[in-house]
Amino acid sequence: MGSLGPLLTDPKTISPTDLLHLFKSQQSHLNFFFNNIDISQALTFSQTLLNTKGTIFFTGVGKSGFVAQKLSQTFVSLGIRSGFLSPLDALHGDIGIFSQSDVLVLFSKSGNTEELLRLVPCVKAKGAYLISVTSLQLNLLMGVCDFKVHLPLERELCPFDLAPVTSTAIQMVFGDTVAVALMGARNFNRDQYSSNHPAGRIGKSLIFKVRDVMKKLNELPICNEGDMIMDQLVELTSKGCGGLLVVDDEQHLLGTFTDGDLRRTLKSSGEGIFKLTVGEMCNRNPRTIEPEAMAIDAMKKMESLPSPVQFLPVVKDQNILIGIVTLHGLVSMGL
Repeated sequence: MGSLGPLLTDPKTISPTDLLHLFKSQQSHLNFFFNNIDISQALTFSQTLLNTKGTIFFTGVGKSGFVAQKLSQTFVSLGIRSGFLSPLDALHGDIGIFSQSDVLVLFSKSGNTEELLRLVPCVKAKGAYLISVTSLQLNLLMGVCDFKVHLPLERELCPFDLAPVTSTAIQMVFGDTVAVALMGARNFNRDQYSSNHPAGRIGKSLIFKVRDVMKKLNELPICNEGDMIMDQLVELTSKGCGGLLVVDDEQHLLGTFTDGDLRRTLKSSGEGIFKLTVGEMCNRNPRTIEPEAMAIDAMKKMESLPSPVQFLPVVKDQNILIGIVTLHGLVSMGL
C-alpha cells in the first residue's frame, strides 16, 4: 500500500449532516451578496469595461490574484483584450505596458493590500483608469482608485472567518457575470466563440459538423431490402457500425437493420430467420441527420429517448444516403 498505509489505519470521517450544513451556509452567504449588491455600481463597472478602448488588466494578490488571472483568461476567450498583471512584476518593469486608454481592475477582499497600494500611483502616472473591487466597507484602495465596486460579504464560510472561501467565490461570480453581460452587449456569437476555442471538447462541439466526422459511402454497411438476412452477416459485422443501411438502387434510404434487430429476430423466428429478408425486418422509420448539422447535435440525437441508438444515417435531399455517423466515432473524436 506504500505511503497510503498510515492514512488507512486511522481513517477520518466527515458527517453528511455537517457537510450539508456547510453547503447551506455557503448558499446563505452567497445570497447575502446577491441581495445586497449595488447594481448601479455593477452597471457602471460593466459599461466602463465595455467602452474601454485599450486593454483591461486584472490584478490581485494571493487568492484574489488567482481570481484575477481566471477572469483575464475568460475575457480573452471572449475576444476582449485583457491581461493579468502581477503586482510584483509590475514594479519591476511590467508597468511599462500601460497606456492612457487602459483600465486596471484591482481585486482585494480587504482593500488594504500593501502590494496593490504601492502599485496604484505608478499606474496612475501612466494615465490608466483604476477600479477597486473590495469587500470591506472602508479601505485604503477604494480611496485612491478612480472608481470603486463594493462586493457585500456577510462572512467567510471558514469557522474562523479567515480563509477566503466565500469572498473569492463572490469575486468570481461577479467577474464572470460581468463577462457574460459584455458578451451580450458586444453581440458575441457562437461562431466567434468557436473560433477562439479550436481545441478541446468546447472547440470540437462548436466547429465540427456531421460531414466532417461521418463515414463515406465506401465505408458503409449497405444492402438491399430483398437481401436475405443471413447473407448479410459479414456486411453487418465487418464495417464496425452496428447495423445495416437498407437502400434502393438509387441510394434512397429505406431503413436500418441493427445487430439488436438481428438478436430480436433470431429470438422470435428461430430457424425461420434463414427465410427472412432484411426488408421484412428492418426499421422503416430510423432517425437520420443531415450533413450540415453540428456533430454534437448528432450525439444528442443518438442519446435521446425513447431509446438511444449507436449510429445515424446521414442523408441529403430526397433521403439520399451519403454517410453514417456513429456514437463510437464521435466519442473517439473527443465529443
